[in-house]
Amino acid sequence: MIKKSFSLIFTLFCLSGFSQKIIEKQITSDFLESKRDLKIYLPKGYEKDSLKNYPLTIVFDEGYLFDIYTGNAKLFAAKDKAPKQIIVGVALDKKKDTYFNVNDGRLTASNNAFYQFIKDEVIFFMESNYKTSPFISLVGEGTAANLITHYLKEANPFINTYICINPIFSDFIGQQLESYRLLKFQKQDNSFYLYINNATSFSTTKQTKIGEIQKALSLMQMKNFKVINDTINTPSSISAIAETVPRVMTKIFEIYAAITKEEFETKIKDLSPDDAIAYLENKYLEIEFLFGTNLGIRPQDIYAIEDIIIEKENGDKLRDFGKMILKLFPSSPLGDYYIGRYYETGNQTKKALKYYKIGYGKMDPADPNSDAFYENILRLGGE
Repeated sequence: MIKKSFSLIFTLFCLSGFSQKIIEKQITSDFLESKRDLKIYLPKGYEKDSLKNYPLTIVFDEGYLFDIYTGNAKLFAAKDKAPKQIIVGVALDKKKDTYFNVNDGRLTASNNAFYQFIKDEVIFFMESNYKTSPFISLVGEGTAANLITHYLKEANPFINTYICINPIFSDFIGQQLESYRLLKFQKQDNSFYLYINNATSFSTTKQTKIGEIQKALSLMQMKNFKVINDTINTPSSISAIAETVPRVMTKIFEIYAAITKEEFETKIKDLSPDDAIAYLENKYLEIEFLFGTNLGIRPQDIYAIEDIIIEKENGDKLRDFGKMILKLFPSSPLGDYYIGRYYETGNQTKKALKYYKIGYGKMDPADPNSDAFYENILRLGGE
């Protein structure tokens, strides 16, 4: 009896924990003239952090695609490869909401109603009731992916990421995209992404159509509008869906992740100290701007460019390096450490000791690095 009771309590505890992550809502739509169900995922720590905002992702499906996207989002956030996201899955009547006019590729009246429902009601509801950042993504599969491309026509773009999975495009998709005048995006002070995948499991005709669109889009060269063309080698369209989500997250949230070996080799290695410092500062300012996430600064990213600062120009930029770190992460002792090191290399012992002491004062005595940090103070004759 006790064993059964414990099992029941444990089950209820798990369900309670799960319910705190997934919220089910129903909103009344003037555009749809009906009620529509929403499934909302709030990331871990959402309730505790009153200042943090989260990117908003809208999935055109409250079922399997929502589950796939949410599962990957949790994993990427846990591995510090992407920011935590607020994700809303929208109940979809595919035939009514996304099946376009096959004769001209235009949206039907019911398509337009759903389009406006997302634009003016779902986004408004989420931004009014949850701590969202301005970074908004749309995710859709099949004909829903085709519908997502229509948001590209907005004169003032309000969507950052257009994720088109296993798209079923109209025969007029090329002309439609051309009419959207995508070069307008380069005038925006923001970053945008368009993801389209092809797959070997598609029919030859469909592969050809998507391939032509991908080729045309790849010719566009805009610094702030990145086209992500992908091809999934798989015998099944279903498995292609599972593969696309982590692949697209890797690309879209590339700037959020810590500096990788590839990023260092291709973008940082040959920079001057000034440019390396600017690169790191801009990386974190963009993370905060796009995703509403103030990370401070990751120690591993500081160490990634440390050798450039120390070895080039005789270490003359160590002070600038330290100031940049303190600007982004005032509570970090590393900023004070590099300023102290700058003064020590210039034989200005008193100033060096001052900054070493300030940095040490910020450290937790239990920090395994605190003893090594204190050795800097002892070396210069301080206490």
